[in-house]
Amino acid sequence: MASSSPSCSFNSNSTWTKEQNKVFETALAIYDKDTPDRWHNVAKAVGGKTVEEVKMQYQLLVNDVALIEADKFPLPPYKSSPSRNAS
Repeated sequence: MASSSPSCSFNSNSTWTKEQNKVFETALAIYDKDTPDRWHNVAKAVGGKTVEEVKMQYQLLVNDVALIEADKFPLPPYKSSPSRNAS
């Protein structure tokens, strides 16, 4: 996800698997911005990542979302769904 983004402006030696990204995103939903020790909890949930790596991954995600919302990130070429006739 965010780690494979061409918009990545950070130099990171940390690689994230699909599974780690899924756990990361789930942990963000569980440990919201008002949770004490949020980043420690997210890092613990992901496993194998430091608090700094988790914070960096979050910033990459925020940056990617901002680019998508600003229409500056190309969407994949989705196939059109067949049109339905209202008969």
